[in-house]
Amino acid sequence: MKKIFFYLLSFLFSMTLLAQQYPYQNTKLNANDRAKDLLSRLTLEEKAALMQNNSPAIPRLGIKAYEWWNEALHGVGRSGLATVFPQAIGMAASFNETLLFNSFTAIADEARAKSNKFSEQGGLKRYQGLTYWTPNVNIFRDPRWGRGQETYGEDPFLTSRMGVAVVKALQGPEGSEYDKLHACAKHYAVHSGPEWNRHSFNAENIKPRDLWETYLPAFKDLVQKANVKEVMCAYNSFEGEPCCGSNRLLTQILRDDWGFDGLVVSDCWAISDFYHTNAHATQPDATHAAANAVLNGTDLECGSDFRNLPDAVKNGLVDEKRIDVSLLRLLKARFELGEMNEKPVWEIPYSVVNSKEHQALALRMAEESIVLLQNKNNILPLNRKLKVAVMGPNAKDSVMQWGNYNGFPAHTVTLLEAVRKVLPESQLIYEWGCDRTNDVAISSLFSECSIDGKKGFVAQYWNNTTAEGNPVLTDVLSSPFHLTTMGATAFAAGVNIQNFSARYKTIFKPTKSGDVAFQFQTNGRTSLTIDGENVVKNVFANNTTNVYTLKAEAGKSYIIEILFSQKNADAALNFDFGSLIPVDLAASIARVKDSDIVIFAGGIAPSLEGEEMRVTIPGFKGGDRTDIELPSIQRRMLQALKAAGKKVVFVNFSGSAMGFVPETESCEAIVQAWYPGQAGGTAIANVLFGDYNPSGRLPVTFYKNSNQLPDFEDYSMKGRTYRFMSNPLFPFGFGLSYTNFTIGKAKLNKTTIKNNETVDITIPISNTGKLNGSETVQIYVRKINDTDGPLKTMREFQRVEIESGKSKDVKLSLKPSTFEFFDSVQAKVIVASGDYEVLYGKSSDLKDLKVIKVTIQ
Repeated sequence: MKKIFFYLLSFLFSMTLLAQQYPYQNTKLNANDRAKDLLSRLTLEEKAALMQNNSPAIPRLGIKAYEWWNEALHGVGRSGLATVFPQAIGMAASFNETLLFNSFTAIADEARAKSNKFSEQGGLKRYQGLTYWTPNVNIFRDPRWGRGQETYGEDPFLTSRMGVAVVKALQGPEGSEYDKLHACAKHYAVHSGPEWNRHSFNAENIKPRDLWETYLPAFKDLVQKANVKEVMCAYNSFEGEPCCGSNRLLTQILRDDWGFDGLVVSDCWAISDFYHTNAHATQPDATHAAANAVLNGTDLECGSDFRNLPDAVKNGLVDEKRIDVSLLRLLKARFELGEMNEKPVWEIPYSVVNSKEHQALALRMAEESIVLLQNKNNILPLNRKLKVAVMGPNAKDSVMQWGNYNGFPAHTVTLLEAVRKVLPESQLIYEWGCDRTNDVAISSLFSECSIDGKKGFVAQYWNNTTAEGNPVLTDVLSSPFHLTTMGATAFAAGVNIQNFSARYKTIFKPTKSGDVAFQFQTNGRTSLTIDGENVVKNVFANNTTNVYTLKAEAGKSYIIEILFSQKNADAALNFDFGSLIPVDLAASIARVKDSDIVIFAGGIAPSLEGEEMRVTIPGFKGGDRTDIELPSIQRRMLQALKAAGKKVVFVNFSGSAMGFVPETESCEAIVQAWYPGQAGGTAIANVLFGDYNPSGRLPVTFYKNSNQLPDFEDYSMKGRTYRFMSNPLFPFGFGLSYTNFTIGKAKLNKTTIKNNETVDITIPISNTGKLNGSETVQIYVRKINDTDGPLKTMREFQRVEIESGKSKDVKLSLKPSTFEFFDSVQAKVIVASGDYEVLYGKSSDLKDLKVIKVTIQ
């Protein structure tokens, strides 16, 4: 009885305190003052808890639980329905920062609307908050890097311009009472693979010039031009120090040189790499690691090692006042967002989520992302009277189109579906043809599954390994499973990274009799049950494996159940089932013999390239690629079609550059589609049939083959990207159109300037073709007699729409920063006196560029 009385008294006391408005509860005060007041009321243990991504509630002070982790790489990620735009690398190909800004404004509106709805249920959980770990502005220095798809390409200037647009859109108009969201520049810095050893990799011996001209400019611009509120430090080490414990990166450069006043967040479990023996192992234990990270500039941990900060203080490893510096930044951020207020501060209706306006933006962005690489004899656009065969492993794969770090669209238009809307069935042949990588592939039967009136599998998740109690989430999976905790990704929102279990259940009713193969790749305790019989008690499959074959009877119902529980640190469950189909090139070609044109939808997929994956098939390792050529089975199919006399339009889906030398011979046209999002099929069909004139430009160099690439683990820029290599297959900035543009002789308002002056350039451009279209005028700069510098480097670009037969003058201002290069004597980037070449044209290839000289006194 005394205990009950004590708790009641404590509760009433807390309520009385909260009824008294403390300064941190006063919305009329600024965010910094509110944060300072709240900070003064916290215990050391509470401070440590609030410095972890999964920040708990502190009821005595009215602080709600808050999860810092959220994703919006190309749409609100991992929290249900959202508009899914093309993958970031595809959006970069638009060279359209205005469209990118508008797209991310739509994403920000969806994010706020979804978070407002989630907040009605209490504290915000993972993938429900207002702090988004986007954009990824790492330099895509090597096409083998699996996460390069998340970036804006290989060029520092393009990456910066696109990244600034994303940050400004996400965070909302400057001067607003509250920020709409907070963006995050990641992964800082010198980070772009390999994935398989990122927890132990040390980027060392980086030339100062490469550091300041290639790896850091985008981060600097996001800090100084966009006021990005968060920076995420990378997994790898830089010059012997883990990036999240690098005083040089996080304090000397980021804060002292650039003036960053936001917060630094670690990549997930990166602090654990400080002391794990198979990682960096620079610290003896978690307590020292936590102290080291804070002392060197990491404010917020994605992980749980910061729970050791109270012990670090007691042991004299870090002072509590230093912890206060970091926590003040975190609290200030929450007040800037209005997250600490009682009611949402941006009242955006949920109806904006996947609205018609946002769907139209996704389609427009998908159209502008498509790059036409080859068009022999102007085979494109296609005549609608032709008989067309659609083939290839990516023709009707909607999940592939989503890329990674994705949301879930209401509907995804595949290429096959889109072509069916253009042509009558009498003019269309669909033939699968071949798998992406294997000579035997599975024809999925997910479409013949349903339960409780819903297509696919019902998924239930528990935050324990025994599936006990009520599930924390019930979901529906309508496509083959691609689930992993690699990269600290949860199987679903609200589900633990570790210590969790799941049950997947459906009723399978086949339309045809025959053998049905069950394929798994799994890391965890997995079992398969059919009609109550445990047919496979312990599925063991490091690579995709057929673990069971069901002799299915047409019309009969089969209850399928998969049980999974996390066993090892990194859990994975990839699953599909269906009929096994051996590739028969001759038979496939025979089935399309009556076609006039073959549209072959090939390439790779996010299930092959991505973040720290367990893929070990030939050509792929840990999410990266070991070569850049098209997988052999597809290459053989294209060559066989060519030998059979077929004209092939090859539509390539990938998040990275491919080595297409044989395909330039076997195919009439090559279209680079990236991972184009929910409207991708429609966008591609619009290009193929002439409803949209292609305007995308390559944000990366397409090399001829892997032999043109230096060692993957060498971070020197020598021999990499258009800035330091020549003779590519397709150059950076390249892209064809269905019309013709000519660029005239540029004029400068002055050719001799001082180092703080701006020079204006006027470039005449004419559309001499028969169609309206878009051209991207590109400006590159080279410092004459700079033997150590880049061959050329982009310093300006502008898309311009021009009607057929019309001309425009493109006027651009070349600011002093246009002529900035690293000076080895002063060890910094400066505008030095001397002669410069300004190269202008429509790609980075010298044959597409004209030159005009500028002298700086």
